[in-house]
Amino acid sequence: MNLKINNREIGSGDTYVIAEIGNNHNGSFDRAIDMVDRVIATGADCAKFQMRHLDEVYRKRSLKKDGEDLGTEYIVDLLKRFELGVDQHRKLFDYCGQKGIEYMCTPWDARSVAVLEDFGVCAYKVASADLTNQPLLEVLARTGKPLILSTGMSLTEEVRATAQFLNANSVQHALLHCNSTYPAPLHDINLKWITELRKIHPLVGYSGHERGTNVSLAAVALGACVIERHFTLDRQMEGPDHAASLTETEFRTMVDGIREIELALGSGEARKLSQGEMINRENLGKSLVSTRALKAGTMLKAEDIKIRSPGQGLSPQKLPQLLGRTLARDMRDEDFFFPSDLADTRVEPSSYRFGRPWGVPVRYHDFEEYAARISPDLWEFHLSYSDMDLDPADYLQSTYLAGFVVHAPELFSGSRLMDLATPDEAYRKYSVRETQRVIDITRALRKYFPKEPRPMIVANVGGFTMDEALPASAVQGYYERFAGSLKELDFEGVELIPQTMAPFPWHFGGQRYQNIFVKADEIVDWCQRLSLRMCFDVSHSRLTCNHLGVDFYEFAAQVAPVTAHLHLGDAKGLNGEGLQIGEGDIDFNRLGAILKIGSPRASFIPEIWQGHKNGGEGFWVALNRLEGKL
Repeated sequence: MNLKINNREIGSGDTYVIAEIGNNHNGSFDRAIDMVDRVIATGADCAKFQMRHLDEVYRKRSLKKDGEDLGTEYIVDLLKRFELGVDQHRKLFDYCGQKGIEYMCTPWDARSVAVLEDFGVCAYKVASADLTNQPLLEVLARTGKPLILSTGMSLTEEVRATAQFLNANSVQHALLHCNSTYPAPLHDINLKWITELRKIHPLVGYSGHERGTNVSLAAVALGACVIERHFTLDRQMEGPDHAASLTETEFRTMVDGIREIELALGSGEARKLSQGEMINRENLGKSLVSTRALKAGTMLKAEDIKIRSPGQGLSPQKLPQLLGRTLARDMRDEDFFFPSDLADTRVEPSSYRFGRPWGVPVRYHDFEEYAARISPDLWEFHLSYSDMDLDPADYLQSTYLAGFVVHAPELFSGSRLMDLATPDEAYRKYSVRETQRVIDITRALRKYFPKEPRPMIVANVGGFTMDEALPASAVQGYYERFAGSLKELDFEGVELIPQTMAPFPWHFGGQRYQNIFVKADEIVDWCQRLSLRMCFDVSHSRLTCNHLGVDFYEFAAQVAPVTAHLHLGDAKGLNGEGLQIGEGDIDFNRLGAILKIGSPRASFIPEIWQGHKNGGEGFWVALNRLEGKL
């Protein structure tokens, strides 16, 4: 199988190195030019960028941030600020030509392909998010140019289907093994999958998002013909890619390299989507959506369906199965299609009965929809940083009999995560100010829910690090700074309940290290010191126990007496978070018995990954499975 980019034959034994600048210029053309010069100095073969026409990539509602999911709001906000214009891309193309380095670009839509064809590019890179987007692949195939395609966020059968399409259309191409999280945890990379991927297509490379360079070197040792890595001037810059990018020099000691490679080789089993990849598949991928408002009973035709981001609905590869189906529900313009639209029955809520208060998570924009269908004991309002600027009166029309809980944003504007424990004093002060805003919003919501005397605020309070876990000697200081932050906040009429955390939280679809409110003995100790109660996130804590090798049910028995509220989802392995009840490692009968003794009055919500999709289908399944256990 031949693949040539200009006069370079890919797969001949000389690894083709792509420096992915992407949007790491953060919208500055001058910075982009500087980065090209620096890429040339590294000896890379190619400087790569990205081009989007946002109205071709995202739903109109997504671009307006009309009740969009938090991750998508964040991505769209960055893209609007950081994208370069067509004229600037043309100047970059010309500059690369003058400097003797290949300009390559990832087009995210057909209009961008047309622009790049006008430039005269020699090859295209296809993002993981578009591996399943056959209409875009058809446009690219018609150019006759070679394609390099990343396979992150995709299942084995999706990779195979795309390779078959490209082979049938005689498209020169290479597939890049990829884990689409930023940064990617070493235990998720499964580098041995390169060998299996080569059975699908002979030209295989590696697109890496891990920290450091050792895994990329190991990929070359395994025969990768292309290496792609993100390039940045500063890993601390705003945007999700910087943390997973390489500066001009980055080395590790030999022992570290050996350990990294041992972790990264994996077993070679068929790839699975990690939690971080599921997040990024949701935020960056493509879905089948309606082209207009559709009524139940409509027989679906091609003109009723289009492909748009985000990837929260049915995969574009399911289009043939969807055509000809009779729609069982009303749909609005650009609503997602879901797997249930391929089934003959739908999961609907029922009259649930539990021995403790129960509720569901909601956003302002979908509250009335849920309130018309169920009558829970409480509602848990999940706020995004955009929601903090909304007027609740636009969404809450009267007073309600149920109680309520507020889940504070994990992410504030400007790509800042809440961190009340950070040693960066300015950042800590910022987090205090934003947390006080959440408290004030919560107090204002009480007039709509007069039954709730003292609403709880669930918060991921910070204490994370980017590259490695803190030594034990440093953890005390993080708790003490958190304690200091509590003293600066006015909690009149509300209660802050920190959430139990997993050791490897996902921030922006990439792994970090969590250092406080992870271990049971520390949780109990600091709750007693600070007169706190907790939100016991059982999925998070099961992952903690798997990582630390401790008994989860002993952990639960320790934490239950300081638990005020529960987030219930299943878990598996080190990062299988928010799984549907019964699809992970947790025995909920056994857990329920522990909670009945330790925290009999604690309220709960089902916290299932994307449980709100398709009218709350994941929540209804979870609640059905939890009945009789709590």
